[in-house]
Amino acid sequence: MSWRPQYRSSKFRNVYGKVANREHCFDGIPITKNVHDNHFCAVNTKFIAIVTESAGGGSFLVIPLEQTGRIEPNYPKVCGHQGNVLDIKWNPFVENVIASCSEDTSVRIWEIADGGLKRNMTEAVLELYGHSRRVGLIEWHPTTNNILFSAGYDYKMSSPFDCIDFYCAACPQGERQAVRGGEQTPVCVEGHAQDDVGVAVDHLHRLTDVQVPDEDLRTEADKKSPARSSPAKTEANCKNHRVNRVVFLGNLKRLLTTGVSRWNTRQIALWDQEDLSMPLIEEEIDGLSGLLFPFYDADTHMLYLAGKGDGNIRYYEISTEKPYLTYLMEFRSPAPQKGLGVMPKHGLDVSACEVFRFYKLITLKGLVEPISMIVPRRSETYQEDIYPMTPGAEPALTPDEWLSGTNRDPILMSLKEGYKRTSKAIFKGPAREKRSVVVNGIDLLENVPPRTENELLRMFFRQQDEIRRLKAELSQKDIKIRQLQLELKNLRNSPKNNEL
Repeated sequence: MSWRPQYRSSKFRNVYGKVANREHCFDGIPITKNVHDNHFCAVNTKFIAIVTESAGGGSFLVIPLEQTGRIEPNYPKVCGHQGNVLDIKWNPFVENVIASCSEDTSVRIWEIADGGLKRNMTEAVLELYGHSRRVGLIEWHPTTNNILFSAGYDYKMSSPFDCIDFYCAACPQGERQAVRGGEQTPVCVEGHAQDDVGVAVDHLHRLTDVQVPDEDLRTEADKKSPARSSPAKTEANCKNHRVNRVVFLGNLKRLLTTGVSRWNTRQIALWDQEDLSMPLIEEEIDGLSGLLFPFYDADTHMLYLAGKGDGNIRYYEISTEKPYLTYLMEFRSPAPQKGLGVMPKHGLDVSACEVFRFYKLITLKGLVEPISMIVPRRSETYQEDIYPMTPGAEPALTPDEWLSGTNRDPILMSLKEGYKRTSKAIFKGPAREKRSVVVNGIDLLENVPPRTENELLRMFFRQQDEIRRLKAELSQKDIKIRQLQLELKNLRNSPKNNEL
């Protein structure tokens, strides 16, 4: 009997990446040059937010998705942090609210108007302080409204920040106790010996974090307690696989980590969520040095791997049976990526059979490039097999319910009729008095002066163009005034007027 290779049939084997046209990209953006291992980009159905290069503090742009093309150098920014911005995340249920964390040890909540920014925003709706050192990661809860997790470089992870009712959950000497009050103090998960470099939260409220340099992988399952905190449930010491990033694989009860092997080759590993003693499989990717970012689509069970500094995106299909991980294809591009933003599922174009969309940051070109992952189909009708029921924009739990120990699956929605329903979730921040610093009739808080030489030169040339335009407009008006004066003089000297 002759040997024959066994091929696994998959509806996603021919998925391909389609780059948007240049007019549908975002050009002229001063993307940050910070070397922190993060995406520096966040996307929802209304806006795209990009961390930008700045001096004397941190800033990021918030641009409406329909405002593509070249962005003006003096486009308004969110610039309230005193240190570099390290991570930004949109609230999954309130699309006008975005969270940011920075080297200034703070986490801040911002509320963006529907039309975008009209001037620089320096005052946050809410400022949260729970860390003593810089904050590198933030993550919103996937099913509970206004619950935010943060991980910093002070050997602890803080959770949750309740952004509406301002719950105060303090943990003196390791004891966790939830109280109601006006303070904004997080639950602190102490006992972590190293810095957290990766945090993931699943819909059942389990929390996983990755730490270096010992690369421990910890899974924490919350108790039925008011503070929703507990010691580590399972922990793995990855000797052959140094973990960098971790992601939950939906309802498969699996974890996937990206990292480096003992031979310094990039590697991925699949773990049983209940038993982290040994990985189910380990697969080496290549010998490059850039960090591998995992992206998982729970609806299609597809895993996307994008390396920092790479130009390609690999994608796999994950199953519950061996071999667990099946390679599908690879998207290639010559331009290296600084980071990637991901569009939520309800923001995709279902008429084009789009199953995933990246927003690729290209620092060398100052460009943000949308990349659509498309399943080739000839039929133009709705493809139900690739668009199952997916989590929508309605929270399944309130902060009160979550803090009291309630668990609930996410509220699902269908993409068949398109996403038109607006979320009922709200965000209420504390009332703040508007501050102003007026110098020579100019409010410096609303009109932030240029911070770098390039910004100063751009503003100078823009002002020169504006002066030339105003001079030309003024000369045309002078000519019009002289013409009107001559016409008036002729009317006064006409014979008809003399007879009268």
